[in-house]
Amino acid sequence: MSKENKEIVEERIYTIPLTKAWSSPKRTRTPRAMRVLKDFIRKHMKSEDLLISTEVNEFLWSKGIEGSPRKIRIKAVRDADNVVTVYLVKGE
Repeated sequence: MSKENKEIVEERIYTIPLTKAWSSPKRTRTPRAMRVLKDFIRKHMKSEDLLISTEVNEFLWSKGIEGSPRKIRIKAVRDADNVVTVYLVKGE
């Protein structure tokens, strides 16, 4: 199924604090920020199936492994198959 044909069941916008990632050593900050993001989405959208867009991944890794962002604003969309796709929110 293509992206346009999937039925959107639920759509939410979140600002996720990634401060937990900054309490870890420098070389593990961005991988930990990714885990924090995934755990947040699993908890709030109540789904184990996640798809993270390349924009979100590139935003988290934009400053390398040592300099992940302090927070991220995302849009989480759940389709009829209970798969949550995470997109980056730009310029709101």
